[in-house]
Amino acid sequence: MTKADLVEQVSEAIGPGVTKKDCALVVDGFLNAVKKALANGENIEIRGFGTFKVRARKSRMARNPRTGDSVEVPPRHVPVFKPSKHLRTRVEKSARARGEGS
Repeated sequence: MTKADLVEQVSEAIGPGVTKKDCALVVDGFLNAVKKALANGENIEIRGFGTFKVRARKSRMARNPRTGDSVEVPPRHVPVFKPSKHLRTRVEKSARARGEGS
């Protein structure tokens, strides 16, 4: 799903009173708010959907696959998403209904 698809679905959910251009502004505003909060080190919790967090990764030793040399990877902060129990259950039920997985 692309951002354009997301705008389309939001537009359909709201109904005929709001244009796709306005829906695109809402989607962009939401995504920018998420980016800004994560950049500031804040967590975002959306009940029934999941939590966006920033996690600190320690430095580690890695191997250059081309040369085989050991390389130190510096510590860094990465964004992570943890889905809610409700979302995980819904995805699992949907996958089983489509015949995917075990």
